[in-house]
Amino acid sequence: MEREKNDSPASRKRSFTFGAYGSVDRFTCGEEKRDESAEGNILDILDSPDRERQPFLSAHSNQRDTELFEIIEKLQSQFLTMGGDLPLILPSKLGGYWIDPPLEKPVDVSPTSSHHGFDPENYDIMERDKEAKIFHEFFRSRYHHSFTAVDPILGPLVLSVCLEDEENKLRVILRMKECSLHGIFSVSLFPNIPSAVDLAKMLCDRVTVSNFDVVCYLKAPELITAFDEHRVSPNFKFGILWQKDGQFTEEDILSNNEESEGFKEFLSILGDTIQLQGFTGFRGGLDVCHGQTGNEAVFTSFQGRQIMFHVVTKLPFTECDPQQLQRKRHIGNDIVALVYQEGQTPFLSDVVKSHFLHCFLVVRRIQTVEEKGEPAYQVSVTAREDVPPFGPFLPDPPIFAKRSLLRNFLLTKLINAEISCYKAQQFSRLELRTRSSLLESLQAELSTRSQCMMGHPSLSGLSSSEGARGTAEGSGGFIENFKRAIRVRSHSFETLGVPRKIGGSAAQKPKTEKDGDSDKSQGILPALSDTLGSTELRDQASPQEVT
Repeated sequence: MEREKNDSPASRKRSFTFGAYGSVDRFTCGEEKRDESAEGNILDILDSPDRERQPFLSAHSNQRDTELFEIIEKLQSQFLTMGGDLPLILPSKLGGYWIDPPLEKPVDVSPTSSHHGFDPENYDIMERDKEAKIFHEFFRSRYHHSFTAVDPILGPLVLSVCLEDEENKLRVILRMKECSLHGIFSVSLFPNIPSAVDLAKMLCDRVTVSNFDVVCYLKAPELITAFDEHRVSPNFKFGILWQKDGQFTEEDILSNNEESEGFKEFLSILGDTIQLQGFTGFRGGLDVCHGQTGNEAVFTSFQGRQIMFHVVTKLPFTECDPQQLQRKRHIGNDIVALVYQEGQTPFLSDVVKSHFLHCFLVVRRIQTVEEKGEPAYQVSVTAREDVPPFGPFLPDPPIFAKRSLLRNFLLTKLINAEISCYKAQQFSRLELRTRSSLLESLQAELSTRSQCMMGHPSLSGLSSSEGARGTAEGSGGFIENFKRAIRVRSHSFETLGVPRKIGGSAAQKPKTEKDGDSDKSQGILPALSDTLGSTELRDQASPQEVT
């Protein structure tokens, strides 16, 4: 629904052009006409035969640099002929990425040109899960019942039913491994209130169980709410890279240390520079106790959400490490990153090797408006091809001269980009496994606790010992498993697909446990280490991820 809402105002359509350097995503507005000759000229440069005979990612860095300079020189001469500048982003030769605006469309970089973007009041943030809070909003304040069952085909099921007397309606939620189904039925349609089995089959005709078990555990609403809202969080973390003129390799970009005045000014648009020592807000996996991830970071609050930025120049720099693993362990674990450009060197869509990074927002400082003393910024976006488009859409031309407008656009775009990235194949598959594991744990916990409440003789030991533990900790076993599944571990190599080494630093362990609760993320990545196991982690990502 959100996608339709964002697509409709601009009437945007997508198509792909597959050239030697991959897919270029074309966004068109209405019946807008494009310069076909310009499109062909630029794609001819990228598709030139001499480039096809040589792999773009050469094993020898000098050869790779030479190839890139040749491409940039050709592009520069072509764009100068067309009266434009080099694009902010170049697609990968291997394909797999879309770019907006399309590479073949010349962009007028004049900050005084007319803007056709949306008003900032219309920058809507997407919802990760629109139905996640239905149980909390409509069930917990009313009299309701919950039921559990294990379907031979669908697996564990958790059903919740609420009677809304004021509207004479039945509200029903059916939780399955794939998704949760929500429905509202008028009581007047039934001579008698339907059974739990009938209500479940009304929502999903694949249900085959003949009966449900009643949940009578007193803390069941707390457990169910935790499951329903496990994907919902007001916390986000994004990487920020600084690309100087002439830099087009991962090593060059990750090795930047000194911050230019223009980069500092750009960071001030996004948020405030804070001291990490003793910081009590959302830390995004950064160390706030021992200074192991630097002394400063950029943080902001935006529309009720906390955002921590992993700024490349503020993360620890290792003199003898050209790969800068201390920096990449954070930025490479983000899903979306911002790239700030100073100069005319394009950013390559796949320059940063990471299984997690799926989207880049590239911002180039293009010109200073002398009469106001403020810079203007050009924006472009690239994402993997299985990431659906997301709003707010770029204005035409994609130029921002006002700081407030740029800030609202970028922060909204970053949040929506991450939410949209979760729909990509890799993340959706992992998310399904995480949800399945949590639902199995929830169903087992509700069933066991309910039998304890009913005085089941075989569970009398559990009722006394586990019940006491649950009271002391304020939750049952599911809550403890749930916390372990969603705890952020971006400060470890586990989230990068590299198994944690036994016998690591003793100082890091208490820090992770101490700050775990304040660092809860809405993502599925932290759940991998607990839910999938080390074997599947190695299958999803290799140690090459951090090199």
